[in-house]
Amino acid sequence: MASKTPEELRSHRWFGVKDLRSFGHRSRIKQVGFASEDYAGKPVIAIVNTWSDLNPCHAHFKVRADEVKRGVWQAGGFPVELPAMSLGEPFMKPTTMLYRNFLAMETEELLRSNPVDGVVLMGGCDKTVPAMVMGATSMNIPTIFVPAGPMLRGNWRGNVLGSGSDTWKYWAELKVGNITEQDWEDIENGIARSFGTCMTMGTASTVASMVEALGLILPNASSIPAADSAHPRMASMAGRRIVEMVWEDLKPSDILTEKSFENAITTIMAIGGSTNAIIHLLAMAGRAGIPLGLDRFDAISSRTPLICNLRPSGRYLMEDLWYAGGLKALLSRMTDLLHTDQMTVTGRTLGENLADAHVSNDDVILPRDKALSQQGGVVVVRGSLAPDGAVIKQSAMEKRFLTHTGKAVVFADYNDMAARIDDPDLDVTADSVLVLKNAGPLGGPGMPEWGMLPIPKKLLAQGVRDMVRISDARMSGTSYGSCVLHVAPESYVGGPLAFVETGDLIALDVPNRRLDLLVADDVLAARKAAWTPPPPRYVRGWGVLHSDSVTQADKGCDYAFLEGNAPTAEPEIH
Repeated sequence: MASKTPEELRSHRWFGVKDLRSFGHRSRIKQVGFASEDYAGKPVIAIVNTWSDLNPCHAHFKVRADEVKRGVWQAGGFPVELPAMSLGEPFMKPTTMLYRNFLAMETEELLRSNPVDGVVLMGGCDKTVPAMVMGATSMNIPTIFVPAGPMLRGNWRGNVLGSGSDTWKYWAELKVGNITEQDWEDIENGIARSFGTCMTMGTASTVASMVEALGLILPNASSIPAADSAHPRMASMAGRRIVEMVWEDLKPSDILTEKSFENAITTIMAIGGSTNAIIHLLAMAGRAGIPLGLDRFDAISSRTPLICNLRPSGRYLMEDLWYAGGLKALLSRMTDLLHTDQMTVTGRTLGENLADAHVSNDDVILPRDKALSQQGGVVVVRGSLAPDGAVIKQSAMEKRFLTHTGKAVVFADYNDMAARIDDPDLDVTADSVLVLKNAGPLGGPGMPEWGMLPIPKKLLAQGVRDMVRISDARMSGTSYGSCVLHVAPESYVGGPLAFVETGDLIALDVPNRRLDLLVADDVLAARKAAWTPPPPRYVRGWGVLHSDSVTQADKGCDYAFLEGNAPTAEPEIH
């Protein structure tokens, strides 16, 4: 039953008032070819579309937007498509993370400045999902998210390929001559077979899953392959549902609670999700005015079994998860760890949404007693090298490195690493700890996905496939290995990572959540006194705003002036 009247719609201020300004609005919408019967007294639904020719994850969004519109029309709404910046991970440099907050601001201001009552967000490629949710949370009008969906699984000579994960795997084999250039080209031709996001449990599928767990995506929609016919049906369903949400006045603030964020964290841990999800969820919680720290992630990880058998932590791919019952089925196996009373975009609770879930494959969605691990995939470590925390995906590393002490091999920045990593004279062994500096939120800039440092070629030739690697960078959710990431504070601002030198001993102790630089205090003090801060990365444009405002990784890398849920004034209509 509707709780709003047409006169209470936000868009009524633009179209329903009998004055000169509204005359102009109505005449201009008629200029486009719409009649008053199309919009009068109806919810105006924005479809914020991040389609781009340079974003293959979103290649189907031109069509999907029309399918969302179909649902909006069916439910008695008036759909309007608003294009927004498309953050395409494959091509944008130095990293889409530099522009996540840009898209968040654009989303918020698109919704504020235009006559819209509710919004369907269309995103999928890594940073688009958190960015758009951040913006819509700040705007706080009825919101539903339509995820792009994963691409179909890859294939090479009968071998199932997973995006990212198998790229790194076979690149290493090519470097040491175990596969040919023709093999490599064939893998290139077979690894990405359709539109959609990475089909491993990379960042895209992780953030879509966590937003579903938050309650902003229709049940199971985060698992639907982009090329499956269920995907356009879901898009139309979202279009119908957002119209109902407007009448019900069901907003993000009614859905995003401390408990729903705990549900999202639990989901990340149970699926072996991307380390990137931590940064994004911290930023999203900040927009909702909900305090969330790294320790909460680690506490939830310690009690959450990893039951999703997907690469890079496991064996299968997102298409297999869909056939096994999707995220909905996976969550049904852990309801005792979830706050099932939390509201969702369906107008029902999470528990009600999971009531009819069914697991169809126990090897993809594992029973709790057969979990890949009885702890979550990602944990937080602290210590003298990371006083504000760092993260590591323990589910995707060689277990012998869970406790490890080794000598540092230090690279001043990415270019230094690229120039020296394969030098035959590099003083490195399998027990060394590779350290990359100046790759954080400011130092990167934008905290690029450089954290999966390559194994030196001479060690690859010896059969080495994992080493401890430490940086203030991120890494792709499709990556794997013993990679300590998001070290905070970053080296660029004078965090302890800035003072590590080649030959220093570094101790990693994942079971005890420690990361320590084993160097005497007086030696570190002398290095710090001699340290000179690096020059600014930018002197103009967006980069300056980013540099002046971005927080560190442990705070979510949002801009301080965007955090919190204090309302921003609605625009005056003159």
